[in-house]
Amino acid sequence: MTEPDAQSLAGCILTPEGWVRGRIALAGGRVIAVQGQPLAEAAARASGLPLWLPGFIDLHVHGGGGHDTMAGGDAVQAIARCHARHGTTSLLATTMTAPRGEIEAALRALAPQVARRASGGARVLGVHLEGPYISPGKLGAQPDFAVPGTLDEVLALHALAPLRLITIAPERPGHLALIVALRERGFVVQIGHSAGRYEDGVAALAAGATGFTHLFNAMSPMHHREPGLVGAALAHAERAEIIPDLLHVHPGAIQAALRAIPGLYCVTDATAAAGMPDGEYALGRHRVTKCLGGVRLADGTLAGSTLTMDEALRNLVGLGLTLAEASRRTATLAAQHLGLADRGQIRPGARADLVALDAGLRLQQVHVEGEAIDLESEPEPGPRRDLPSAG
Repeated sequence: MTEPDAQSLAGCILTPEGWVRGRIALAGGRVIAVQGQPLAEAAARASGLPLWLPGFIDLHVHGGGGHDTMAGGDAVQAIARCHARHGTTSLLATTMTAPRGEIEAALRALAPQVARRASGGARVLGVHLEGPYISPGKLGAQPDFAVPGTLDEVLALHALAPLRLITIAPERPGHLALIVALRERGFVVQIGHSAGRYEDGVAALAAGATGFTHLFNAMSPMHHREPGLVGAALAHAERAEIIPDLLHVHPGAIQAALRAIPGLYCVTDATAAAGMPDGEYALGRHRVTKCLGGVRLADGTLAGSTLTMDEALRNLVGLGLTLAEASRRTATLAAQHLGLADRGQIRPGARADLVALDAGLRLQQVHVEGEAIDLESEPEPGPRRDLPSAG
């Protein structure tokens, strides 16, 4: 008996074993079969057929389509729809450093969006808590509300909405012990927004941290006599996230990280300005301006990005990665980082999270858990609201 939502998609398909030319069968929001004949990537790209990849997974998203994660209400639904139109099928809604009450309010608003995926949008897997447990000396574009963290406080926040990833500055008092306690309870911890030394980074990895947040940005840099957190990452990390918009990180530094860190995966760090025209947007308590391809505070500090994951994939291929390797960095490795066995690959039993590209690597189709996404729909306008000062 054929299931009512059964589908069959044809083209060149990137499977865990390599490329095949054939068909993907979907039903019940999952891949039920992949059939085809193996072929080389060059042949796949020259075939003129749709190139099917795993849907992109973005573990660092502050906003998109004019909406900001901290705004509450239906903002996250609109953000998920915006990024789905660029091939992101799963994401982590990422918070900003703020007074605890504001973080709690944002998490309460996020919880129902995590519990149920809205039609037309990416799956919100949970929350990336980026702050407030960071260094006051490495805020980047985060507002100045950094505080040391405690296990009780993290667990209280987790009770409001599921925290899947937590960024911590390891040099702050009590944070190494906090990393140990969080890992024992199954949280994924990353090192970031930190003025720590190389030794702090090594100690945090030994305590159970498993990655670095937007590598190179908002962390102590590498010098040959003072390697800093960047040196700790390049020497010891198995995983780290990087923003490949070619603005946050020089292409040469991306290449160095690719050589050094096996599990380097891509994030957008996207703000409300992603998918929108130049202008002023909200980023937590900050006002940021999109212009010249970037997003900045009034003092010129980079404040997240306008990057989308389809552009990230094209940038990686432009740096010389194969399409298969770029796909691994934009989907598979992020899924593995969160322990998601049913996402980030096209294989029987996996979620039917898929993107189809043309020969120019432009999106043609997106499927989220089997639902075909309308790529032509216009973003819903973001809210017009007064923002509190950061003082």
